[in-house]
Amino acid sequence: QVQLVESGGGSVQAGGSRRLSCAASQYTTTSRRCMGWLRQTPGKELEVVARININGGTCYADSVKGRFTISKDKVKPTLYLQMNSLALEDAAMYYCAAQAGPLCAGRCSAVGDLYELRGQGTQVTVSS
Repeated sequence: QVQLVESGGGSVQAGGSRRLSCAASQYTTTSRRCMGWLRQTPGKELEVVARININGGTCYADSVKGRFTISKDKVKPTLYLQMNSLALEDAAMYYCAAQAGPLCAGRCSAVGDLYELRGQGTQVTVSS
């Protein structure tokens, strides 16, 4: 079973930056699957923040466009989320997730059962 392990969460002031990382236990995970970052706050549904397919095509939630960047390491099986200009509403548990196939299925915002793998999450707290 492939494991995804997130890191990089923590506390940051509004306006600041943070980079999240997701290490996959299987080397080919990030190169053969559509990968995404999802987030969730208490009482709200899981939402897609960003996703990237094997060709590098990306899409983002409207709320993070221009501020967040999803990318993959060229050597290691690692996914990143660079978060800039963080706002209070960005505070959430962030999860790394993977779909089964190489090209991302569904609309950008769709979660449902599209992501068959998901990590344990890393908490991001934003303070004013």
